Amino acid sequence: MRRRLILLRHGQTDYNATRRMQGQLDTELSSVGVEQARAAAQLMKGLGVSKIISSDLARARHTAEIIAASLGLDITEDARLRETHLGEWQGKTHAEVDAMSGGVRAHWRNNAGWAPPAGESRLEVARRARPVVDELMASYAEWDDSAVLMVAHGGTISALTSNLLGFTAAQYPLFTGLKNTNTSRLTAQPVYREGAARVQSFPTSPEGVQWYLDAWNQGFSE
Repeated sequence: MRRRLILLRHGQTDYNATRRMQGQLDTELSSVGVEQARAAAQLMKGLGVSKIISSDLARARHTAEIIAASLGLDITEDARLRETHLGEWQGKTHAEVDAMSGGVRAHWRNNAGWAPPAGESRLEVARRARPVVDELMASYAEWDDSAVLMVAHGGTISALTSNLLGFTAAQYPLFTGLKNTNTSRLTAQPVYREGAARVQSFPTSPEGVQWYLDAWNQGFSE
């Protein structure tokens, strides 16, 4: 008895290509990003996806639409899967942020509880995104022995993966940056309790579920 979760980052945008920080700015896929999404859609066909949920930002939604059309599935949008709000950094290049304060982006990457000015920390992102998974665990019985695909953003996927695995704040920086249309893949199983009777149905509460990491940064278009 298991439930699989695939967290896929959207395809490339012009902001990605020019090393500009997007955050929650509503940017579009580039032509490269569209091709990446199409490649992901073809290779997603054998993974048993039964449901697709997407961030409501255009770059994620467009990626999800391309995949959904290939799989013959509908999309549910959820704003809680949006990218980290980067506050005053949004729209700036990496170089422009570094010029504001040397080493500040490295400090941000290595401190999950620290947020850019007027922005969110990764711990805050994890707290808003985690209920999307927990609510689905309780309401979507068809998830058993299939996969749910969530199309979102690199920072959100990293934070959510860390949260599902029960990482401490100090462990959040252990994941490398997620490439466009690459995935985090996890499996949920009922928590093992010695001497307990075999579980007959999948637990509906987070406390009854153990998450395992199957793959990180696994891609389709490399």
